[in-house]
Amino acid sequence: MSGSEERRDAPRQVGFLLLPGFSLLAQACAMEPLHVANLLAERRLYVPRTFGLDGRAVKSAAELALTPESVAGSDIQRLDMLMVCGVSSSPASESPDLHGWLQRLASRGVMLGGIAGGTQVLARAGVLEGYRVTLHVAGADAFTRDFPGVHVSHQLFEIDRDRLTCGGGTAAMDMMMTLIAQQHGARLAERVSEHFVCERIRMADEPQQVPLRARLSHAPQSLVDAVTLMESNIEEPLTTHELAEHLGISRRQLERLFKKYLQAVPSRYYLELRLQKARQLLRDSEQAVGDIALSTGFSSGAHFSTAYRNHFGISPRDERIPRH
Repeated sequence: MSGSEERRDAPRQVGFLLLPGFSLLAQACAMEPLHVANLLAERRLYVPRTFGLDGRAVKSAAELALTPESVAGSDIQRLDMLMVCGVSSSPASESPDLHGWLQRLASRGVMLGGIAGGTQVLARAGVLEGYRVTLHVAGADAFTRDFPGVHVSHQLFEIDRDRLTCGGGTAAMDMMMTLIAQQHGARLAERVSEHFVCERIRMADEPQQVPLRARLSHAPQSLVDAVTLMESNIEEPLTTHELAEHLGISRRQLERLFKKYLQAVPSRYYLELRLQKARQLLRDSEQAVGDIALSTGFSSGAHFSTAYRNHFGISPRDERIPRH
């Protein structure tokens, strides 16, 4: 067997850098799918390895301490991927040495990932310029101001070339199972999902589900009430005039609120809510496309199909995920 064949068959070396205050849940959601993939494949596809800033145990956000196997920078064995697990407010724990190590890994083509605040760590190290990333929506505005050269989305997770990021929590599991599918096939990823009793692997382009009041924390209550009405009336949409009447404000006032806080007119925002609901039904149910069109407020299949294609760039029928 040639050296290149050996390398291709060799397990991937995956590092997890644990920074003070990291989330145990998010770190486990990223690491456990790799362990289960090994078990189900009955061979070592991945070799996880933990790193810390020094030789001492690292305390998580829950005050539980883990002792890493290695120290950041001591990558004698070649890493294929490094996942940075941290909190967004931990720049004091970073150093030029840490940033230099991340930069060296990037220059060697190592895949770099940020889980929760790990995305900010990678950005401060200067290894995310020109990449598309995501992070928890609560820190997105400040991140965009601080790192204008990084493209921020509000998706569940992002895999852009050799960078992968998520906002933390269980999104880390969906991200890693998607990566397993890319590297070892969809069937293995599905089996990993079944092992964790997950209904399905959520896709990257699904938005982060944030409570409405949190999404509109600085908005007047009338706007929150308007969006609540929209979300409660998907099958039979209300007109902008009807929404305003329900809220006891003028249509012009309602339009100003949407423009100021959501950068959209009410009708457009409402349409996007309905299309997102339709996408969820197409992916998660066996309902006929025509029935989904009616249940999301479209008077005809043709109107639904046109609106869907204009918004997502794909037809409703092509959206359907093959089921096994």
